[in-house]
Amino acid sequence: MAVRKLVECVPNFSEGRNKSVIEAIAQAIRGVGGVTLLDVDPGADTNRTVYTFVGEPDAVVDAAVAAARCARGLIDMRTQSGAHPRMGALDVCPFVPVSGVTMDECVELARRAGKRIAEELEVPVYLYEYAASRPERRSLADIRAGEYEALNEKLKKPEWAPDYGKAAFVPQWGATVVGAREFLIAYNINLNTRDPKLANEVALSLREAGRGARDANGNLVKDANGKSVKVPGLLKHVRAIGWYIEDYRCAQISINLTNYNETPLHTVYETAKAEAEKAGLCVTGSEVVGLLPLEPLVKAGRYYLQRMGKSLGAPEAELVETAIKSMGLASVAAFDPDKKIIEYTARENAPLMAMAAAAFVDEVSSDSPAPGGGSVAALAGSLGAALAAMVANLTVGKKGYESQWQGLSDMAVRAQAVKAQLVRAVDEDTNAFNSVMAAMKLPKVTAEEQAVRTVAIQEGYKTAANVPLETARACLAALKLAGEAVSGNKNSASDAGVAALLARAGLHGAALNVLINLGTITDALYVANMKVQVAQLRNEADQLCDKIIAEVEALF
Repeated sequence: MAVRKLVECVPNFSEGRNKSVIEAIAQAIRGVGGVTLLDVDPGADTNRTVYTFVGEPDAVVDAAVAAARCARGLIDMRTQSGAHPRMGALDVCPFVPVSGVTMDECVELARRAGKRIAEELEVPVYLYEYAASRPERRSLADIRAGEYEALNEKLKKPEWAPDYGKAAFVPQWGATVVGAREFLIAYNINLNTRDPKLANEVALSLREAGRGARDANGNLVKDANGKSVKVPGLLKHVRAIGWYIEDYRCAQISINLTNYNETPLHTVYETAKAEAEKAGLCVTGSEVVGLLPLEPLVKAGRYYLQRMGKSLGAPEAELVETAIKSMGLASVAAFDPDKKIIEYTARENAPLMAMAAAAFVDEVSSDSPAPGGGSVAALAGSLGAALAAMVANLTVGKKGYESQWQGLSDMAVRAQAVKAQLVRAVDEDTNAFNSVMAAMKLPKVTAEEQAVRTVAIQEGYKTAANVPLETARACLAALKLAGEAVSGNKNSASDAGVAALLARAGLHGAALNVLINLGTITDALYVANMKVQVAQLRNEADQLCDKIIAEVEALF
């Protein structure tokens, strides 16, 4: 029940005019299970198509290789020309962490993909950015210098031997550059002017590269070597210019934010507001071009809630809505979270949690074996975590509890995370049961088929046991949060008690679902270990819940 691992891949192919080739590559990506193709952006002038897809790590690597394999016989660099710099049919292929994945993991994915492309397609591959094999190869521009036309001679130089594949020129293909980088957010901030020069002045103040220094007479300052002296901008990882958009009838600060972890999106917006005000301008909103990860919006939502003196532990939907409204993200174009947030476009179906409460209860009461006790246990635990968050949120900002505002605000954030984990577990438990049923339907005519089926059934039962064990652990976390909530708003003490009871019920319910699956598992060591863990969880939950209820009742 950990956060789903999600990686974005943005391969750029040197073909933007031939629709059949563009679609063939798109179909190759769509044909890989576990990935979602989010966008296909061809450009005739650049003669380049940018594909954007997301998925779990292994699937994303498979899709990148499948796309390259498809292009191998369809794109011929000997006849390719366009406005965009390029050195290969698959020119560049970056892997980008979105959620549940570190940059180091993306580096490993890039290297795996690069190696496979080189070996399977017999072409040279270079590594860049975070995946670079040496500092001088970190920059894509440096690797691509001279482009395709200079590649034949470049490959003859020892210092430009590829990271994967032979140092041999492949005329039809050229070379590919694969790497790992941070997510780039294309972000525009709207101003109450149509003058692009005013917008550019603000952009120069914001962007990391800054502007040329000027003396008292307004002349550019040069250093001893005759180079312009730069005054650094205010924000790292920000590239910005000013322009005018006729459709919006306003000037914008057009920004590429290359690392939202170090320079948050809301920091860019608020800094732009301050700099615009110095120039006599007003910021009237902003827009995100394309898609963005969930995290920068969640951070922005918490930032603005904190400014309001509210608890940071609001539900995710409220955090996103607060960010959208606070930064005016729907000021010039619609901002639909389901279409703009990467995780939402690629999230797995959760049919049970999508039901109305009454429909869910009816489904549980039907003659279908799923959803059953495991899903209901997870739901109980999620409600326990939700109540703990509620008590905290009702305390933050209330007079008389000032000393607890910060601690309970932090607790509410943790409670929301546990709640989300248990909400996912409602459907995951049913899916785990379905994996057992699927294994039982496997053919069993031959001895080999019987052996495969037996292994699949055993793995299915282990999955069916592991999922409720994780639910039980999350329920224990919810129980501990309920204990923290007791110190909050005394008018909500009973809610903290109900939170504890629900969390304990969820834990015991999940534990029973672990135990019932153990009876069919033949791995004795696995079974013994699981029984010990279940006993420890149940014992700790009982002691903790009794303590919490006693503390709650003492307040009445």
